[in-house]
Amino acid sequence: MDRQSQVIGQSGAFLDALERASRAAALDRPVLVIGERGTGKELVAERLHRLSPRWDQPLIVMNCAALPETLIEAELFGHEAGAFTGATKARQGRFEEAHGGTLFLDELGTLSMGAQERLLRAVEYGEVTRIGSSRPVRVDVRIVAATNEHLPDKVDRHEFRADLLDRLSFEVVTLPPLRARAGDIMVLAEHFGRRMASELGWEDWPGFTPAASDALLDYRWPGNVRELRNVVERAVYRWEDVGPIDAIQFDPFESPYRPQVATARTDPAPTEAEPMHADPAPESAPAVADFKTQVAAFEARLLSRALNQHRFNQRATAEALGLSYDQLRHALRRHDLLPGGS
Repeated sequence: MDRQSQVIGQSGAFLDALERASRAAALDRPVLVIGERGTGKELVAERLHRLSPRWDQPLIVMNCAALPETLIEAELFGHEAGAFTGATKARQGRFEEAHGGTLFLDELGTLSMGAQERLLRAVEYGEVTRIGSSRPVRVDVRIVAATNEHLPDKVDRHEFRADLLDRLSFEVVTLPPLRARAGDIMVLAEHFGRRMASELGWEDWPGFTPAASDALLDYRWPGNVRELRNVVERAVYRWEDVGPIDAIQFDPFESPYRPQVATARTDPAPTEAEPMHADPAPESAPAVADFKTQVAAFEARLLSRALNQHRFNQRATAEALGLSYDQLRHALRRHDLLPGGS
């Protein structure tokens, strides 16, 4: 877990989720944390541990999606020497490592049905059996699990055990996505910006211009808080001017030189006698789109190029095109070119 990260937010939906997690922390019961990628599930899991009576015991983290299926059970439950090829010595599993503390299972929905069955036994009876052993080991572990999937749907598809879900869902904390926390966007942006400025040795934090703030608020944030942090930190370290930050780039891969997706050719390649710039014969020319369609396509291309040339600074783009800021915003909205499609 990122120990430098903090739980930051003031929106009602976010504070309600934190309150539910805080109340559940004191109970020695399993908790399931649900949320989209980047919403802070790991931070909530750490909060559950730190506020629990087990706060001074181990917090062991296991990402269930990071291991191949053949190794998950060995990681969870451990193995004896010689249990399988490469097992040269006995090893404790995550359950034994977390004895007395908390075991955080991230990406729970990726566990295989076999691993789910053994996990259910460990949760119900408080004992695990290492691979290659017939002797169970007693463990005292509190389970906190996280997923970005709707597990009841996986149960309906027979991809997740209903009895395990029942056992782990004593309390379910669902974290709201950042798009449902509009009041937190600039709070988080200022926090990440100040932290990055300090890391770069800046004496003062200049903040964001109104245009940059509008861009941050208009974006839909599919990657949630993690994406916001990357966007803000990238904007701060790239900013070389004096004054508030005015350039925000949401897509770090955006470039006029990025590789294009290859498409199959339907026409024969031009020959030496038929140069690429030669006009096709009138009788073979494709049908021309209507005037309004072509004008709209040209306008969209012009707006995209201008935005790219001005580093997606909407006020600078409007000035270069001879438009007011409101006129530019209206044109971008008409062509679905606003950040996040809003």
